[in-house]
Amino acid sequence: MNYDAVSGALPKIRVGGKRWAAHLSEPVRLPYVGICWIFSSSSTWQNARSRPLPVLTTWLTVVYRLVTVLSMPFCLDAGDPFEVAIRGDSVAAWCSAHLLSAAGLNPVLDRTPRQRVPAIMISDAAVAMIRDVFGKPGLFAEAPRITRRVVQWGRNSNPAAFDHAAIVVSELELLNELEEDLTPAAGPRGGGRTFTILASRPLPVEASEHCFGSRIAQAAQVELKDERDSTACWIESIEDGWLFLIPNSADSGWLLSVGCAETIPSRSTLIKERVASIREPQGAFPASPRIMSPLSGPGWLACGTAGMAFDPICGDGTAHAVREAVLASAVVKAIAKGGNQEGLRRHYEARLVLGFHRHLAASLEFYCAGTCGPWWEKESAMLRRGLDWCAGKLSSHGQFRYQLRGFELQPIDYTPS
Repeated sequence: MNYDAVSGALPKIRVGGKRWAAHLSEPVRLPYVGICWIFSSSSTWQNARSRPLPVLTTWLTVVYRLVTVLSMPFCLDAGDPFEVAIRGDSVAAWCSAHLLSAAGLNPVLDRTPRQRVPAIMISDAAVAMIRDVFGKPGLFAEAPRITRRVVQWGRNSNPAAFDHAAIVVSELELLNELEEDLTPAAGPRGGGRTFTILASRPLPVEASEHCFGSRIAQAAQVELKDERDSTACWIESIEDGWLFLIPNSADSGWLLSVGCAETIPSRSTLIKERVASIREPQGAFPASPRIMSPLSGPGWLACGTAGMAFDPICGDGTAHAVREAVLASAVVKAIAKGGNQEGLRRHYEARLVLGFHRHLAASLEFYCAGTCGPWWEKESAMLRRGLDWCAGKLSSHGQFRYQLRGFELQPIDYTPS
């Protein structure tokens, strides 16, 4: 057999004085070479005109070579349809689905049921980002606003008030708004390559969770004593944890207790005075930062809380989920266009680990400044261990080879000008 037909080297065939075959696109490269091989026998074609036996031999040769060529894998990756599946029902899932739909990839969304967060405080910067992604400039214009942040943090500290700019919505309200303009495909289509964005767990077996803290939180609905307190959020540290009060109407709100044995400890001096009554908590949940590793593999990547979860002390979980979805969808679009999947996935993982590192560093500042004691020291030590883990992951990455421009991921050219 002619080795060129297998290796992809193109025969030296000229048309109009040019080696036109060298300009063929990759999806038709091997089929073209195979056809050339089928009909490029020896002098048998010339002898076939005068003798019957060579005629039979020639056509048997053609049939044999045709069967051989049809059994060859002709650039399946380049020619097969590219399909995207998204599993989850979260901000990250819907942002990814919206961006990929806008790019014409028509993702399949597998919505997974889970408990909703009753109240989310979203900064104006994060709201602006969501509006930009979905093209909704008036999104949540009428939502309850938080204009002040009152903080009592550290031993023997006094309350301090700061300007703040955020809205408060429930997760259900947020997702209902994001779902309005999008109706993804209802099920898998099959017949092509599939890449999956996992915005909910479980992840593939090779991924394991790394948790950097032991704190548990619980949330309870409360009634406020004074409606004038409804435009401020309230944060207070105590001996064995911290409290976060988020009003969501003029007379009610949600109280988050992190690390505390009681929903609202008697030791509280700031938040306790703002609460008229409190209902039973809605169960306990982990509140420590945690990350899965690896965050991607051949044909999949993790996005949103499926890949990383953040300490609520920084209040940036929703913004992180949107940024991850923008990057995840850009990576998938680049892969669909023929980009190097391994390199793109490495970039995605490194960017997420870098963001997680920054979150740990910001959290550590809060925990080091919190009320002194064994609880705070233990949680701070775990955050430092997380910083070391991230540094180890990033040490072998090297320079970033891609950058986001809008919603597209483009290679970085390090060639000196």
